[in-house]
Amino acid sequence: MDIVKYAEKIMSMDDETWHRHSNPWSVYTRFTTLPLISFTFWSREWIDIYSIALIAISFLWVWLNPRLFSAPSNTNNWASMGTFGERIYINRHNEIIPNHHIKACRILQLLSAMGLPFFIYGLYSLNLWILILGNFWIMVSKAWFVDRMVWLYLDMKESNPIYQSWLKT
Repeated sequence: MDIVKYAEKIMSMDDETWHRHSNPWSVYTRFTTLPLISFTFWSREWIDIYSIALIAISFLWVWLNPRLFSAPSNTNNWASMGTFGERIYINRHNEIIPNHHIKACRILQLLSAMGLPFFIYGLYSLNLWILILGNFWIMVSKAWFVDRMVWLYLDMKESNPIYQSWLKT
């Protein structure tokens, strides 16, 4: 199963949504997602069953974030190019990308997944330090993945006029 393609399907990302998500505000505020989810699940300790509403809101934020900001007028920046690379990576089954990018992305996805047991156990046991470790591990891996997506975009932008059109200066 291709987790990235599956996530895009769940998020129902069309061209307009991708353009809006290339706004740096969307990319950087996206890094609030995991701590927000952590907080809402942790809130079960304080507000019991009512935490379900907060959990639902946190998942609504995941869906809403790429749609919340307008498409940027300038996309010549790390955050925007990261979203462009992600689009290219998701489309790798339809258009060939260099194998070294695929290998690196799989390693980074595996590295990120290695943080999940800490994240899950921290939430389950309400162990703040383990939860922080899980959040940190996953978020650093995700930032590294976004950085790799920038590299992928820069390597691929000349291969397709559509990719070139995404870059606005």
